Amino acid sequence: MKKPLHFAHELVQAVVKKGDHVVDATCGNGHDTAFLADLVGAEGQVYAFDIQPQALAAAKKRLLAGNLLKQVELLEASHAEISKWPPGPLAAVMFNLGYLPGGDHALVTKPDTTVSALQIAVERLKRGGIITIMVYTGHPGGQEEYRAVRNYCRSLPQQAYTVLEYKFINQRYHPPLLLAISCM
Repeated sequence: MKKPLHFAHELVQAVVKKGDHVVDATCGNGHDTAFLADLVGAEGQVYAFDIQPQALAAAKKRLLAGNLLKQVELLEASHAEISKWPPGPLAAVMFNLGYLPGGDHALVTKPDTTVSALQIAVERLKRGGIITIMVYTGHPGGQEEYRAVRNYCRSLPQQAYTVLEYKFINQRYHPPLLLAISCM
């Protein structure tokens, strides 16, 4: 079986094509940003959000090393800031919830801003597009954020969206899980 993050990448890779526009809603150290930049190629565009300058600096360093910065716009903003989002249509949006690895663990994604960002992402997603949400529940507030995000995903009309939950149920220490939203 695949780890949830690997499965998320596989789902996104099956949808995103060269020239597409995509969003990394939680840029962090830039792993998903670089992954998306490689998928969309020089003709595409990645919009990468993070509120922490150190995260954006780490992502920029990673993108420069991979010669991928040209197709990425790094945004020092909350993923819930609608004015910073591209108008769409978007082929994919990726979220990694929780805190910045190697950063301040007190700075975490929050249920209200994450659900707001998901609403924007769903509105701007093209038919056939995908949203992946890696959920980490082992930190304070993680379970509450998971419940809020899951409830939002459950509320999406099945005529327009399919929602997948992928998780391991026999592992200790709050393993990450994946929620994925596909627009039909």
